[in-house]
Amino acid sequence: MYDIRQGEIPKLVLSILICQAAGIAGSFFTASSLEGWYPTLIKPAFTPPGWFIGLVWIILYTLMGLALFLVIREGTEKPEVKAALIIFALQLVVNVLWSLAFFGLKSPLAGIVVILILWALILLTIIRFLPISRAAALLMVPYILWVSFAAFLNISIWWLNL
Repeated sequence: MYDIRQGEIPKLVLSILICQAAGIAGSFFTASSLEGWYPTLIKPAFTPPGWFIGLVWIILYTLMGLALFLVIREGTEKPEVKAALIIFALQLVVNVLWSLAFFGLKSPLAGIVVILILWALILLTIIRFLPISRAAALLMVPYILWVSFAAFLNISIWWLNL
């Protein structure tokens, strides 16, 4: 289906590492709040355990990296690829900003604002990826589904802690 040629392996690895780096960057904000602030919040019964959330994000960042690779391999000189990559990069930055807003600023309300922007940017990324690589667009679907759940969780935490 999608054979990876020998010369493409560095691009594939770099694509995955870029996305994992976003996760690591976001975790700096998260880690500082897990000891003190976050445990004091009232959370809904459907809140997953922390280890599960971390595992899901590692998988999602890997899928994002694969999607990024599939789009890059189509040619970064093409205008539609450049546009898609800009939106992808923007959503990756906003992904990190959510951790800053929610955990770093200790503000579920700021988290809601950022996660809604993130959701819209992920949707736009999927739309932009679709004509370039259907597989890349599909690899982003678990991400938007998880962020949909995370948005509901974020809103629930905000509501429970008013």
